[in-house]
Amino acid sequence: MKTAALELMRKKLSAQQAVYGLWITLESPSITEIAVHCGLDWIVIDAEHGHLDWHNITEHIRAAVRSNTVVLVRISHIDEGIIKRVLDIGADGIVVPHVETVDDWNKALAYARYPPNGIRGVGAERATKWGSAFAQHVADAEKHLMMIPIIESVKGGKNIDEIIGADNTEIIFFGPADYSASAGHAGEWEGKGIAETINDLKDKIIAAGKNCGVMIRSKEDRDHRCQQGFRMLAIGTDAGLLLKTINSFL
Repeated sequence: MKTAALELMRKKLSAQQAVYGLWITLESPSITEIAVHCGLDWIVIDAEHGHLDWHNITEHIRAAVRSNTVVLVRISHIDEGIIKRVLDIGADGIVVPHVETVDDWNKALAYARYPPNGIRGVGAERATKWGSAFAQHVADAEKHLMMIPIIESVKGGKNIDEIIGADNTEIIFFGPADYSASAGHAGEWEGKGIAETINDLKDKIIAAGKNCGVMIRSKEDRDHRCQQGFRMLAIGTDAGLLLKTINSFL
């Protein structure tokens, strides 16, 4: 766990600065190395969609190990074994998809934290330097672990107040496309009324002293989101940015 990187990201957020990151969907750890070289604050390795396996995830984590780039992993679903394994191999935190209730969120938090605050099992893996630094890792994880829920459904939006109020909620990310689908607008990035709904939810989150994240689609969108108060900004996916660049020349 890269405590210095986590502290730096939180310091920027506390100062109302935007923190920029990349969604990793492709196998090559060179992508993570490039993200680190560009000075991105964070990356999310996407283990929900696509075909990244445990080896791919580990190699991406390894590529950023000596950097100030926070490495998060988006898991496929809330599962004790998956959360434990992601943290054991050295992720700095987890992005939890499809959080719809405070019970969902509390369950994910419990799986990620060691007793007495959770039920995470003990493992002598990469995160603990194969057991040689277990006590230090437990202390670091308790203080620094970053857990981020994604609100991406109408149900999740309706329960936002309880999710905001849960212990260890510091950043909430939004998934406009899935939120739109749950509202009957499948295939649209932001269906009718969804942008306004997400903005209203964002206002509640900011009023509670928390931070919000979302994917941005252009420089203009970046400026717009910053003005709205979003601070954790994903500049896109690796594959999406590659496609956009290629198509811009054709």
